[in-house]
Amino acid sequence: MSRPVTRLIGQGVRYATKLRGGGSAFPGLVMEKLHPNFVPEELAKLPKGVVVVSGTNGKTTTTKMVVQLLESQGLKVFTNRTGSNFVRGVAAALLGEMNLKGKLDADIAVLELDEAHAVHFVKKVKPDYALLLNVLRDQLDRFGEIDTTRRMLAQVAANTTGTVVLNREDPRIRSLAENVGSETQVRYFGLSEKLRAMFPSDDEMRSAGAGGEKKLAPELPAASVVLKDFTGTAANFLIDGEEAAGNVNLYGVYNIFNAAAAMALTLEVMGEQADRTALLRELAEITPAFGRGETLSVNDQTLQLLLVKNPSGFRLSLASADARDYATMIVINDQYADGRDVSWLWDVDFHSLQNGGVSMVSGVRAYDMALRLEHDDVTVASVNEDLEQALAEFIKKSEGKPMRIFTTYTAMLAIRKELSKITDVEEIS
Repeated sequence: MSRPVTRLIGQGVRYATKLRGGGSAFPGLVMEKLHPNFVPEELAKLPKGVVVVSGTNGKTTTTKMVVQLLESQGLKVFTNRTGSNFVRGVAAALLGEMNLKGKLDADIAVLELDEAHAVHFVKKVKPDYALLLNVLRDQLDRFGEIDTTRRMLAQVAANTTGTVVLNREDPRIRSLAENVGSETQVRYFGLSEKLRAMFPSDDEMRSAGAGGEKKLAPELPAASVVLKDFTGTAANFLIDGEEAAGNVNLYGVYNIFNAAAAMALTLEVMGEQADRTALLRELAEITPAFGRGETLSVNDQTLQLLLVKNPSGFRLSLASADARDYATMIVINDQYADGRDVSWLWDVDFHSLQNGGVSMVSGVRAYDMALRLEHDDVTVASVNEDLEQALAEFIKKSEGKPMRIFTTYTAMLAIRKELSKITDVEEIS
């Protein structure tokens, strides 16, 4: 069977799957069987190459940032918008973006890849650039101990051929410079001394309050982009030592640090052709990725969806707004995509919710969550494992207050589906 015919079959399967509301990766599975080298062959045609974004926290939003920033520089960007991490997910996305002649209208690919799946991807496709964000305790029942995750990212670094951009503030990520090939460059993004306590590494977060002798801070490498300071959404950066101001209109202080990462990567891709004015202007135009601070309108009230999956992410989400300003709902599931083990909830400090309390707790592990809140003296108004009922009650009783829902991944998908019945929700295909 010829390659054009194989590709047309794949595109037909993708179209039929989309009409039936099926999974986005199935057409890619078909292509894996019919044409195993489809993805590496197509990505090899891109003049600016392939970017891989990986790490424990912030992949989806940072990938979206990189895409928009590169587009602000005049590049046409292909990306796996659903975040499907397998090679087959990238194949399915390629089929969706190609025209009937098999042409992909793009200069560069920017791909979000889960740590575990990235290892398999880079065996088939050696990225030109890698942006590696952090290593935190996340879904350890899936990936094993934290140093296992570091070893996975080390393989991504080792297989990158152009430039690896690392978070200098995370010691495990910083150490990946040791794994980079001799022909590959290493660059860093980072924080000013003033902000480091706000974004602790995994070791720092777990040792906080443990006492003992304080270790001397290591000497850090120079960073091409440093988040110097911020107030609200206004941020000050150092770009190659020069001050620059920008706005990051996304919920969560962590997204301002993600912006430094995205800018560092964009500057590496563009080199001397980089337009910094356009870069900073576009930064203010970036909107949240689905479920990552995404804001919807429900009965003329705002409702924010905030994905939570580990202690660090939950802690930073809680730190981003005063609980008294919101009606709060928390939904915790324990499906494979969420992580079966929810004991990580005990590593989150929920005392900031004492002032406003929590209006509703739902999900498969609703009562585990309610128990955790009780131990931090947080009042819970209602617990209902039935998500459809819980969501309806939460909206009804919010009484004009802005709403926010902290939710694990599978619950977030279910919530978006329910909300699409009463408001406009962006379709992710």
